[in-house]
Amino acid sequence: MGLADLSSTLWRVREMLDLLLFKLEEEQLVLAAGKTRWLPHATREVEMVLEQIRRAEILRAAQVDEVAAELGLPPAPSLAALAEAAGGPWAELFTQHRTAFLTLTAEITALAEANRELLTVGSRAVHEALMNVTGSVATYGRSGETVTAGRSSRLVNEAM
Repeated sequence: MGLADLSSTLWRVREMLDLLLFKLEEEQLVLAAGKTRWLPHATREVEMVLEQIRRAEILRAAQVDEVAAELGLPPAPSLAALAEAAGGPWAELFTQHRTAFLTLTAEITALAEANRELLTVGSRAVHEALMNVTGSVATYGRSGETVTAGRSSRLVNEAM
């Protein structure tokens, strides 16, 4: 194995991260549309892609260590360090991989956070709807015990 094998693995990881971004966008569309029936399927697909990425990362880490040894670098160097040590066209390619990983990671992080917010808002809406229907909802207190939240007074602006 060498630089070419590592670059191929990095391409595969980039493709998987791009697929993860797509699956997170699908999940967001399901959440935004309120189609909770499909949420378990969308979430399962995200988890499947994450598992593929984990497996690819193990291979990538092994290849990086092997290439690092060939280049005289310590184990687990960064892509920037690999690019510098490899020189020539490999330096540019590894720099491009690094830039793409940083961009994809930022996009994935932002989308995952937005999905978390949508889930929180949806959960809060269900919680409030249950409270309106039943008059109370069981929640957890500070020490983990179950507590019942009773109905509270509400101020309604009739001008709206």
